[in-house]
Amino acid sequence: QVQVVESGGGSVQAGGSLRLSCTVSGLSFTDYTMAWFRQGLGKEREGISCIFWTGRETYYADTVKGRVTISRDNAKNTVYLEISRLKPEDTAMYYCGAGRLWSANRCHTPAYWGQGTQVTVAA
Repeated sequence: QVQVVESGGGSVQAGGSLRLSCTVSGLSFTDYTMAWFRQGLGKEREGISCIFWTGRETYYADTVKGRVTISRDNAKNTVYLEISRLKPEDTAMYYCGAGRLWSANRCHTPAYWGQGTQVTVAA
């Protein structure tokens, strides 16, 4: 049984930083591209960053580029998302996902999703 568990969300002031974590079990972690999506209230789910199994290829959406760093530790079956200079518009549920597909210009819809971790940014 595949499990994807996110952590690290919370409430922060604008300008602050957060580090989200996502740990996966039940699959061969290095067979999967890992992705972070987010969904704000009344908005579509957006793929903001993803990372190939090697950890060397990454993608960032324009909405977060320059403020977000994705990384993975294959020994720990964990992927991280560091977000800095947080803005109120970053307020969303952040979801982690694992999938087989990789593209350099977008995140594909994952096969497996976590339950999400809420990030709330106060102005």
